[in-house]
Amino acid sequence: MKQRLLAVALSLGLIGTTLPVPARANDELGGGQKIKHVLLISVDGLHALDVANYVAAHSHSALAELAGHGITYSNARTPANSDSFPGLLALITGGSPVSHGLFYDVSYNRGIFDPTNTTCSGQVGNMQVFDESIDKYSGAPPVSLNVIDPNALPNHLDENGNCVRLFPHNAMKSNTIFEVVKANGGHTAWADKHPAYDIANGPSGKGVDDLYTPEITNFGGFDNTVSVVCSVENDQKKVVGILNEIKGLRHDGTPGTGTPTVFGMNFQGVSVGQKLSTDNAAGGCGDDTMFTGKPGGYKDGLGTPTDVLEYALEQTDAALASMIQGLKVRHIYDSTLFIVSAKHGQSPINPTKINKPGHFADIVATLPDAATNGGAIAIANANACSPTAQQACGFVQDDDIALIWLGDQSQTAAAAAYLNANANALFIDEVMAGNEINLKFNSPLTDNATPDIIVQPIYGTVYTHSTAKNAEHGGFSFGDTNVGLIVSNPALHSRVVKTPVATSQVAASLLKALGIDPSELQAVQKEGTEVLPFLFGGDGK
Repeated sequence: MKQRLLAVALSLGLIGTTLPVPARANDELGGGQKIKHVLLISVDGLHALDVANYVAAHSHSALAELAGHGITYSNARTPANSDSFPGLLALITGGSPVSHGLFYDVSYNRGIFDPTNTTCSGQVGNMQVFDESIDKYSGAPPVSLNVIDPNALPNHLDENGNCVRLFPHNAMKSNTIFEVVKANGGHTAWADKHPAYDIANGPSGKGVDDLYTPEITNFGGFDNTVSVVCSVENDQKKVVGILNEIKGLRHDGTPGTGTPTVFGMNFQGVSVGQKLSTDNAAGGCGDDTMFTGKPGGYKDGLGTPTDVLEYALEQTDAALASMIQGLKVRHIYDSTLFIVSAKHGQSPINPTKINKPGHFADIVATLPDAATNGGAIAIANANACSPTAQQACGFVQDDDIALIWLGDQSQTAAAAAYLNANANALFIDEVMAGNEINLKFNSPLTDNATPDIIVQPIYGTVYTHSTAKNAEHGGFSFGDTNVGLIVSNPALHSRVVKTPVATSQVAASLLKALGIDPSELQAVQKEGTEVLPFLFGGDGK
């Protein structure tokens, strides 16, 4: 291993390094600057517009400092639908569901069985639930123990034909940056909002040395996301973990093996600040004395934040500042590539555009001929699927998108035609099915995870009756997919790149910065993902 790494270093014109993972020297990173660590941050919900507005209004902020010696990619987009799962996986696999196979945290899989079906017998196909409901809990009201309860997981037949639990990482079809860095001698860490972010471990289940997942939403218990203050407090647990890891410790402050080669976390506060119609409406967050009852989101279509959202932005920026300071104290700021992006955006930004007509399948059911049309009946059957059913009946998932897995795939064309014919009544902008789905994703006829139909609604439409939210993510709209992206190091010159890029290019780029071949990522190979332009050379090569 050491000989191979030395050969890589010599081929890149590097002098020797004492770290197990060497760094690539390039003009943009200071003509010989060695990147030994990558700190990857996802500020969930952060739009490119948020970055521009915040930096302009806060010239001494952490974001301004990072942008001041970094490349800001103002036209970065997620490569697929903008749910948190595919959003994170774009950043850490270098690909989309075409490669990693995950569309949503709660979805459907034609190749798995219900948690109660421990013999994997009968008709295959069931819901694939990887949210807060799969945690182990204790107490009343329940509080997560921040670990997965295997009994809550679906079952599947493994490569040996054994009926076993399907952990989130088992559903992954491509490896992650953490697995690749570990294979090259590095140390890894990640922190996120649910134990289900076991997906970061990759198919091996062992990619992250120090995985920290303090639950933000207790199933049947207190939900921190009802309050921007409680959400920020949950974020702060992970921030403390990052600061400990910068010091070379584990996230909990116990002895570690040094500052990780690749590490990072997600922030949830900004996403919550964007989505809340009314902050802490029920008063459940006792620490929220400043914003209870105040509106969240934006004041206008220009992205002017409300007080609730501004608080989330300020607290997140302060946390980033503490990380910068921690790196400086440790004397590793110059050798760290600091990346700030987002799993997803949020839409709509303009509060006047919000439209909440109800759940998608429920609206379909109100149409005059819904009870007699074969396509409508197929959608109704999918929506009525019981999580404990031992037969393949499908599933409908919705937010500001609708994903439809049909129990009878022969009805796909009929269901898509029905939706297109009733597009105005259903607030539909685009129906993807058949050849149109196959142009972007693996065919649902050969891939167990791909939906049969994907519905993108008119911008601003969220398929819900909920009064709690004024924005959502999950779809393909510009508001959902256009996210902030800053790649920073003190050796970089400040510039704004307006060239369209995908967040999946982050994974390839951070490996290259560490002197690791990006093609060691399976998604990079399969999808031809390139490194970010202008980071390693003027042509982006």
